[in-house]
Amino acid sequence: MSNVNEKLFTEFVAPTTQEWMDKIQVDLKGADFNKRMVWRTNEGFNVMPFYRSEDIKDLAAVKSMPGEFPFVRGNKVDNNLWFVRQNITVECPKAANEKALDVLNKGVDSIGFVIKADDVSKEFVATLLNGILPQYVELNFMTCQCKSVELAQILVEYYKENNYPLAELKGSIDFDPIAKILQKGKDRSDVIAQAKPLIEALAELPEYKCVNVNSVALNNAGAYIFQELGYALAWGAEYMQQLTEMGIDATEAGKRIKFNMGVSDNYFMEIAKFRAARMLWAQIVKQFEPSCDCACKMHVCAYTSEFNQTVFDSYVNLLRSQTEAMSAAIANVDSIVVVPFDTPYEVPTEFAERIARNQQLLLKEEAHFDKLVDVAGGSYTIEHLTDAIAQEAWKLFLEVENAGGFLAESLNGNIQNAVNASNDKRHADAAKRKEFILGTNQFPNFTEVSDGKKPVAKCCCCSEAGEIPALKTARLASDFENLRLATENAEKQPVAFMLTIGNLAMRQARAQFSCNFLAAAGYKVIDNLGFETVEKGVDAALEAGADIVVICSSDDEYAEYAIPAFQYLNGRAMYVVAGAPACSEDLKAAGIENFINVKSNQLETLKAYSAKLGL
Repeated sequence: MSNVNEKLFTEFVAPTTQEWMDKIQVDLKGADFNKRMVWRTNEGFNVMPFYRSEDIKDLAAVKSMPGEFPFVRGNKVDNNLWFVRQNITVECPKAANEKALDVLNKGVDSIGFVIKADDVSKEFVATLLNGILPQYVELNFMTCQCKSVELAQILVEYYKENNYPLAELKGSIDFDPIAKILQKGKDRSDVIAQAKPLIEALAELPEYKCVNVNSVALNNAGAYIFQELGYALAWGAEYMQQLTEMGIDATEAGKRIKFNMGVSDNYFMEIAKFRAARMLWAQIVKQFEPSCDCACKMHVCAYTSEFNQTVFDSYVNLLRSQTEAMSAAIANVDSIVVVPFDTPYEVPTEFAERIARNQQLLLKEEAHFDKLVDVAGGSYTIEHLTDAIAQEAWKLFLEVENAGGFLAESLNGNIQNAVNASNDKRHADAAKRKEFILGTNQFPNFTEVSDGKKPVAKCCCCSEAGEIPALKTARLASDFENLRLATENAEKQPVAFMLTIGNLAMRQARAQFSCNFLAAAGYKVIDNLGFETVEKGVDAALEAGADIVVICSSDDEYAEYAIPAFQYLNGRAMYVVAGAPACSEDLKAAGIENFINVKSNQLETLKAYSAKLGL
């Protein structure tokens, strides 16, 4: 077989990297390679258009195997099974129990129960878990931080009374006081001391995680990938430090920590993020000198992002969450929560929850993503991205450590301020269409109406205002949604009419651009095949009840058509020129004020137009 392989490969001459580059330069026909082909990521590094084996030959992690330290290739060695998790907010324990039993028969094998603090009791838990066999499913519990120890004691007692095999039970209690500091701006650092009695209460449940790092909150606040990872590592290191100082053995501390991380729609980068996360976390825990490498394994539950979900064209949320779930599955996480597509505007319906479950089941049963361990391993691009993201995240981790640690940086607001700056930057980029939101600022559905849908306000059991900066939670599409809802609530829907004239290709391209641009505000857009004269175009626009007339032509022809059309319209509607022609100054001198093009701030432009229209 080796001789056959050798003969096969000798028939092909492997081109060098320089030969590839020379070919690309020829095909670019003089265009700048760095501008056209190199991707400058938000994470602070460049991504080349292609990679070769020589680019990863010095990466030590590539030489490791799945299940081996530093676990970059995953914790699993013979499959890629993960838990399909669905969270249930418990209002009535009996109803929640019935729902849990139902979904456990429909493909879910992990439940997350959200329990109010006042409801934590032995009777409540017994009703909630009635008929559920915890040795076959993963059970996760979220309640008020101050009730975590009591809940742990109740669970252990319940499991023992029912003779369940304690050593085999898998699950978690979501204890994370630092998350409350970040989300609510309140100092809850005193609650961290309860971590030790919590771990002690769960001593008979060795597979239960109880100290959580909820970096999904950073993801949903708009953090960039390297930020979520760097801060998650510092967050986890803070808990490791706190636990060991409390007298918890490093091995026990490492095994009790769980990461709930977000996953955005940046497909390959997110695969690389989780791989880099395991590698770096293993190195961090190793410094605490645990008795075995198994304590260095990172346990991750991945949540699809809410930050990029939209109210309008909400079925696109399914596309977003599907690629996100794929990234998490390929990256070998332990469990996945697919956030239902209707989450931005309502309590998820039974239909939406069913679709969310099935999205994961398709990955398992149809695509067989659960069969292969580290399918991304060896990919030159993903191995490079893993290393590059790891380097940027590690820099951020060291910055936080050198500044006093994650808790100190959270209490002084530096973590929140940094993530909020990213939130502001991403909103600003979306306003300029530098960051596309399909169905919102790019290719909106022209005829869609909200049909009563309104954005759901974020809420939390802790309602007091904080004295520390808190994370912003405005979704990326929220500014455009507010603008579009305001248009819907107006007495009259503005009409934008495309006055197409002149060069066929240019007028069609600019009309399509303008329709997409203006429909993002909920305006009714009317495209046209073209007019022989500007007078006929203006007359047709006024007959259609146009509030905005957009002239669409070529740059050269604007010198001929733009001013006559403006003068003939004579203020009977708002007048807009599509493009940035060389004659713009002449047009402005004639009194034309409005121009839209690829460099326009779409959001601010639409806000200004709506204001002029009295919306």
